[in-house]
Amino acid sequence: MREPADPFTLLEWYDRHAREMPWRIGPAERRAGISPDPYRIWMSEVMLQQTTVAAVKEYFQRFTTRWPTVVDLAGAQDADVMGEWAGLGYYARARNLLKCARTVADEHAGVFPETHAGLLELPGIGPYTAAAISAIAYDLPETVLDGNVERVMARLHDIHTPLPSAKPELMEQATALTPQKRAGDYAQAVMDLGATICTPKNPACGLCPWRDPCKARLAGTHIELPKKTPKKPKPIRTGIAYVARRVDGAYLLETRPEKGLLGGMLGWPGTEWSEEQALDSPPMKAQWKLLKGEVRHTFTHFHLRLTVKTALVPMDRAAKTGEFVPLEDFSPSNLPTVMRKVFDLVSEGRKTPTKAPAKRTSK
Repeated sequence: MREPADPFTLLEWYDRHAREMPWRIGPAERRAGISPDPYRIWMSEVMLQQTTVAAVKEYFQRFTTRWPTVVDLAGAQDADVMGEWAGLGYYARARNLLKCARTVADEHAGVFPETHAGLLELPGIGPYTAAAISAIAYDLPETVLDGNVERVMARLHDIHTPLPSAKPELMEQATALTPQKRAGDYAQAVMDLGATICTPKNPACGLCPWRDPCKARLAGTHIELPKKTPKKPKPIRTGIAYVARRVDGAYLLETRPEKGLLGGMLGWPGTEWSEEQALDSPPMKAQWKLLKGEVRHTFTHFHLRLTVKTALVPMDRAAKTGEFVPLEDFSPSNLPTVMRKVFDLVSEGRKTPTKAPAKRTSK
């Protein structure tokens, strides 16, 4: 008779194969009595939402070097945090990061609550993040269900209900396997299993500690799981970005509204992004030049196509929106990705050589 999956078999595998992460306390360190820092666990989990480990590592190192504690982060300037976050995407996370840090500092004496319920009361923390912090930082038996764990559970139990409808069933199965002891190591172990062995394509079943109890492997259905409800095609929205540069080199930039896409981030003035044809509405009177090419960027729910117009303006020219940022204070790295793409297109336009005059030939 086939034995059911055993969480401690997975933990034995994790003790040998745990991935090294800048925010992780490994199994050997835990055994030595070293506890994870809830601040670092929280930071990593917020950054990892819809973002890869490879993309997050550098940002995590920069943030925790600049702001080593939650109290340090709580005292940071909004613009500094948004600038450091630029390029990581999903910018509401950065705004919630600050709100949460300030709540922990002001209302909890700089200490994150230990309970799942207490963590849920903090800004920007939902059920998944609360479970991750509870399990990984405080070793409480909370069930962590991310995309990797969903895939492992769907294959382990041969569940064919498509996502997202399958989430309650997958959570039930994951909860049944969560142990009372070493819950933090187990949560990281099952995520590591999905990330390194039970991968979406070409899973390494021969190396899996749960290969024997895996129902989908036995049924030969593991490659097709988990099933997902087909997504609707993303619409295409268009707009115009205006890059005005003053004769002293200063750029016209605006801070986008707190609510909405790229909320609170620096950006170029521009039109609304719509599926309708964008109407020209520059931020000031100038001789605007339309650049060749366009900026393309994909958000969660739509594709964006931006045309770019540039202008060189005098010192006394007033703008309807935004402020001129001196060249020495301007850093393209502080722009979100789509706005940096606009800057790159402008920079490439400047580098394009003009056509050289024809050489005169002697007769």
